[in-house]
Amino acid sequence: MTFKALVVEQNGDADVSATIQELSEDRLPAGDVTVAIQYTTVNYKDGLCMQPNSPLVRDYPHVAGIDFAGTVETSNDPRYFAGDKVVLTGWHVGETHWGGYSQKARVNGDWLVPLPDGLTTKQAMAVGTAGLAAGLAVIALEDHGLNPNQGEVLVTGAAGGVGSIATAMLSKLGYEVAAVTGRPETEEYLKSLGATRVVARNEIDTAIKKPLERPVWAGCVDAVGGEMLARVLGQLKYGGSVAAVGLAGGAAFPASVIPFLLRGVNLLGIDTVLHPFEKRIKAWQRIATDLPLEKLDAMIRPATLAEVPTLASEILAGQIKGRIVVDVNA
Repeated sequence: MTFKALVVEQNGDADVSATIQELSEDRLPAGDVTVAIQYTTVNYKDGLCMQPNSPLVRDYPHVAGIDFAGTVETSNDPRYFAGDKVVLTGWHVGETHWGGYSQKARVNGDWLVPLPDGLTTKQAMAVGTAGLAAGLAVIALEDHGLNPNQGEVLVTGAAGGVGSIATAMLSKLGYEVAAVTGRPETEEYLKSLGATRVVARNEIDTAIKKPLERPVWAGCVDAVGGEMLARVLGQLKYGGSVAAVGLAGGAAFPASVIPFLLRGVNLLGIDTVLHPFEKRIKAWQRIATDLPLEKLDAMIRPATLAEVPTLASEILAGQIKGRIVVDVNA
């Protein structure tokens, strides 16, 4: 039996190639569940995995794709049977283990979750790691006391994958959402997701001039990091929290401890790679119920495996709006 996969190969020290190849099943890595993949997606990490000398990829040839959804073909894991619909995100799949840019995958059953009731495999990949991060961020903010009566919630990088889903979820839950973007052309898109207002990125991504500013935000889902995160910390209301889910604006941020000491704010780290199974299940259930599916469907930009290399470059350049869903069999 053979299958098609987008195979990345390192060519010398400064170049990689990505080509669709026909592979035999004996090329698949070790694992106790084999999945016939239906859909995958394109995340920032996927873009990094397609670059020369990627710090995320250990060995070539490599099949990237950190997310996938599909149907179990064979299983030695007692939790899964042939025909079960499953989703995979995280666990360094697509980085150190062959991933979702393929018609088949073989993985550890511990890395899978059952497809949540109410979602199709296509919708699950419209969610993907980005949506899981958004769901975990909303749960973390609410666990730290956030509720819709406290005021506006800020979402940075709002037109991206994490931001789009966070905006739609928060809106459905009754929050006023202020969506930050550097792309004015996405304003109507963000309002269609439920943003009550759109904030220009240049209003909030400058370096902090003083550690505390006028308290504005009840909470924040931050996909940017960098100077913007530092600025937001000083604008939170007393006891407010930021759920940090990304670093599009940089890993370092020039912050002060003053907001933590004088306003009791919280900085909450959101991990999706090694997040425990039971908490993943809870997050996927919340996404299935709290994310308006008609808005999720409107975020989808369909693609094929052949388009992935171009899309990987676009996502690194911040040019992707919404969610890419790749049909690996198209």
